[in-house]
Amino acid sequence: MPDHIFNVLFLCTGNSARSIMGEVILNREGIGKFRGYSAGSTPKGLVHPYTLDLISKLNHPVKDLRSKDWDEFAQERAPKLDFVFTLCDDAANEVCPIWPGQPMTAHWGMPDPAAVEGNEAEKRLAFAETYRMLRNRITAFVNLPVRSLDRLSLQQKLVDIGRS
Repeated sequence: MPDHIFNVLFLCTGNSARSIMGEVILNREGIGKFRGYSAGSTPKGLVHPYTLDLISKLNHPVKDLRSKDWDEFAQERAPKLDFVFTLCDDAANEVCPIWPGQPMTAHWGMPDPAAVEGNEAEKRLAFAETYRMLRNRITAFVNLPVRSLDRLSLQQKLVDIGRS
């Protein structure tokens, strides 16, 4: 299956910051090999303005981004998921929908930049730091020899990336 593009879903509770960043980073870093999506267990209904500002300044497309419910990806017509990453403790501790095909899962928890209190500079710094951490993890992920690893080895590498 050399032409197979792996579908990856990033999950968070609100789908307004971390999971959105994961989606756009993967769609750039993994182009031709991976396709990123994002969703939330209780979506905010809008992408956080600091998320949009940051990723647009980094030349990621923002036009089609929206905060969406993870149930969209449990539907019959949804893309078949190969990987699902939870990015926050709330989503990791919730009961996720069952996705057909049993995608590989890993928890890559990180602080929610939208929850940071302080002045505007401190808040924006939290968003930039979250982007940096996600980009590092996603870069490691897209460079794994996914097609040549057995399922158990790949699962362990995904867990290890989440600890970095």
